[in-house]
Amino acid sequence: MKRIRMLGAASAFLISACAAIAAAHAETTLQRIQRTGEIRIGYANEKPFAYTTPDGTVTGESPEIARKIFAQLGVKKVDAVLTEWGSLIPGLRAGRFDVIAAGMYVTPERCKQVAFADPQYKIEDTLLTLPGNPKQLHSYADVAKADATLAVMAGSVELGYARESGVKDSQLLQVPDTTAQLQAVRARRADAAAGTALTMKDLAAKAPGQVEAQQKFIDDPKHTGYGALAFRPEDTDLRDAVNKALHAWIGTPDHLRTVAPFGFDKSNLPDKTAAQLCGG
Repeated sequence: MKRIRMLGAASAFLISACAAIAAAHAETTLQRIQRTGEIRIGYANEKPFAYTTPDGTVTGESPEIARKIFAQLGVKKVDAVLTEWGSLIPGLRAGRFDVIAAGMYVTPERCKQVAFADPQYKIEDTLLTLPGNPKQLHSYADVAKADATLAVMAGSVELGYARESGVKDSQLLQVPDTTAQLQAVRARRADAAAGTALTMKDLAAKAPGQVEAQQKFIDDPKHTGYGALAFRPEDTDLRDAVNKALHAWIGTPDHLRTVAPFGFDKSNLPDKTAAQLCGG
């Protein structure tokens, strides 16, 4: 009898433990961050979207927007996890962080892997070249025709844009971040680097007289980039809560003041939804 009672008690304990585990597993990311008041954002160093300052502060258009929006959801602490650009989506899906806050463009291919919030900005690309633009590169097609070498970040949309325009893989120098892009052009290992107009302008400011961002860049209008926060596919409730807060805030004076230090203004306000950009 004693053994039976012990078995019964053990069974009850196991049932209770399993129920507790099931309850924990049932908690969504939204419920967890509201319960704990904490969230982890993943970012890659790319000014002005997300970057680390010399004193170790993580800032940029996307982290600052994330702080504002998640504060509205009851989050008081935002931790940041630095990773290479190409590791952002794998890191999110592996649970290293809860949201990508790196100014990531919404594309149909990425929409198959993550759940995007609606865009918070739109922007176009340009090239970073040596002074005077020796090879007269003003488009991806120019790079292809000139048989020039183009430095692009691994995993970036610019990699796909270049290939679509006829740039051969042998012409592409894939690097982990924008600092490597700048170094590649300065060292003449690449004839140009491709990225957003704001990023290339910032890189040019870091090396005055050594490189320049091209003012004239001819590109397919479909390549206009729309940046957004990205979530795991199962975190649609968190995405929807963020969207609700974003829709009420984007375009307000407070939003424009928040992003102004990073070069964004009314001209960058988005005019498309994630569903439209994902092809849904």
